[in-house]
Amino acid sequence: MSSRLTRAIRIREEDQRRMRTTSSVWRRPLTGLTVAVLALLGLVATTVNATPSLAATCNGYVGLTFDDGPSGNTQALLNALRQNGLRATMFNEGQYAAQNPGLVKAQVDAGMWVGNHSYTHPHLTQGSQATMDSEISRTQSAIANAGGGTPKLFRPPYGETNSTLRSVEQKYGLTEIIWDVDSQDWNNASTDAIVAANARLTNGQIILMHDWPANTLAAIPRIAQGLAGRNLCAGMISPSTGRAVAPSGTSTPPPGPGPTTTAPPPTGGSCTATLSAGQSWSDRYNLNVAVSGSNTWTVTMNIPAPERVLSTWNISASYPSAQQLVARPNGSGNNFGVTIQKNGSTTWPTVSCQAA
Repeated sequence: MSSRLTRAIRIREEDQRRMRTTSSVWRRPLTGLTVAVLALLGLVATTVNATPSLAATCNGYVGLTFDDGPSGNTQALLNALRQNGLRATMFNEGQYAAQNPGLVKAQVDAGMWVGNHSYTHPHLTQGSQATMDSEISRTQSAIANAGGGTPKLFRPPYGETNSTLRSVEQKYGLTEIIWDVDSQDWNNASTDAIVAANARLTNGQIILMHDWPANTLAAIPRIAQGLAGRNLCAGMISPSTGRAVAPSGTSTPPPGPGPTTTAPPPTGGSCTATLSAGQSWSDRYNLNVAVSGSNTWTVTMNIPAPERVLSTWNISASYPSAQQLVARPNGSGNNFGVTIQKNGSTTWPTVSCQAA
């Protein structure tokens, strides 16, 4: 047998072995080491642990803010926020709200809060009081006319303010919101830098981000993971204090994916199952499920078609049907996870919990 033919056979055998290895890997949760090895082989695009342990409770709230919208990037940003269970305050420019009223409505429908960021983004403190009044009042009208409600929050362009501007804000019932952390996304900050900036947030603080940078959009899943890992949740900005707080009961919740908690059924013992976002890829995503109230529980997860469960971890799983997963403890604690194949859908499953 020629050396060329022998080499070809070896290459083919190696490819088949790698295909078998890859197939078996995707049938179970990826460990950090496995992901790192696969990344070196070029089989995955990330070295982030695919089964993160995410927080199920909110021990504090931070304010995620995005300036300068709405834009051609707004819908993608809203999709990313919803898919990762985040809510944010969108400080819109009046001129863009007037040009894109449908996107303002989309922000509200996605569960976001809409604030005033002036009409044309000028250096307001260099202008007259009349100019300040015009910039603010026209934006209030543009946002309200687009279905965004009447803003209660105002972010001055460039963070520049003075007593005259604050008096105009007061006239329109607006609370001035600056920021505690600047992500520098406007200054071409990398995705890693934007994620790191969000990691500096503490309870009540607010971060400056923008509607348009591609790196900001790419950072959203990792921002969600980082906050959850520190038991922080994305909250609303209080018009009373100007700080991030828990969303009020009158706020519009996101109609799509997001952290969801289900009450226990009326019969049986008491327990609660809470979903939170994990890592996401183009074809699949992870969800973390935290159970509280009991150590002997049964969680039923109903998966919307055409999505499918690809793998689970930390549970004993059974499948009454293709669209239903029943999870029970396997000695690994009260937190478990699932990997779900999207099949074109990103609607989260629903869960219910019953204690033995």
